[in-house]
Amino acid sequence: MENLVHGGDWAGYLAQFGRDALDFSANVSPLGLPEGVAKAITAALPTADRYPDPLCRELRAKLALHEGVPADHILCGNGAADLIFRLVWAKKPRRALVTAPTFAEYAAALETVGCTVERFILQAADDFAVPEAFLSAIDDRVDLVFLCQPNNPTGQLTPPDLVARILQRCTACGALLVLDECFLDFLPDHAQLTAKPLLGSGDLLILKAFTKLYGMAGVRLGYALSADTALLDTMQHTGQPWAVSSLAQAAGLAALDETAYVEQVRALIAAQRPLLASGLRALGLRVLDGRANYLLFQGPETLGETLRQKGVVLRSCANYPGLDGSWYRTAVRTAAENERLLQALSEVFS
Repeated sequence: MENLVHGGDWAGYLAQFGRDALDFSANVSPLGLPEGVAKAITAALPTADRYPDPLCRELRAKLALHEGVPADHILCGNGAADLIFRLVWAKKPRRALVTAPTFAEYAAALETVGCTVERFILQAADDFAVPEAFLSAIDDRVDLVFLCQPNNPTGQLTPPDLVARILQRCTACGALLVLDECFLDFLPDHAQLTAKPLLGSGDLLILKAFTKLYGMAGVRLGYALSADTALLDTMQHTGQPWAVSSLAQAAGLAALDETAYVEQVRALIAAQRPLLASGLRALGLRVLDGRANYLLFQGPETLGETLRQKGVVLRSCANYPGLDGSWYRTAVRTAAENERLLQALSEVFS
């Protein structure tokens, strides 16, 4: 069976075992697709015989109000991954800096243009937090810096004041800072943590997605925010012209109205994250105090496969540079699902 880079391979599990798993490997909303979004997709089906708006005009106008930025500072794409590749193809950097561990698609995209990827190794002793020393790793040789906020898979948040200084350093060195905030909106205090107030600098691009918070992983919809409209225009033209389907655009428009759903998701994660972390620690596992809708923990290297046989799937972090097979990422899901995970783990360790 092919080993995929990311979690969420429900189809692979179904093909192997003939049944669905309790999937903790994908970090999406545990409440499923919002009802209003499902209805909007259904209502948009009669338009599926027409090409979608390649500029996502209506969606960008609504996102502009939602994010508090001009519409021409927004580019929509087929998920954040699409925009990462478009950005790299638009910039064609020679040297880029990423942390390790972090989201795999940054390096994957950079390597498609022959870019040298420098990895700043985060230390387990510091719970993989981004240190002040990261600033000194940004120099005149670096064209692009990727920073995930909070980081995937560690869940660690870089303090906003350090993010601001990283941006200043990038500006001084002529580098573009790409800040991935795809998981930030899960946090109740996201408005105080976002780097959007720094967007006046053309040296910052922020990535966001509907995928995680709205449970829309199968719809594929993300967007980039930047004051560099020339860069966004170049990104628009580096990929195929109809990146966002008409159904995805309808889904995005409806999702922005799902404010009660979003608050419910945030409250659920805020309540369940510490409970799940406590339950994992009670089993003798090392768990990082992350802020995201997932947790990074350390256990036996055989744990993932043992749980998989029992119908529970974690995200092995063995293929993350900077980690090894003893590290696992688990999504934070509903109370009942989290209890089933802890029960399965208890059985393994008993």
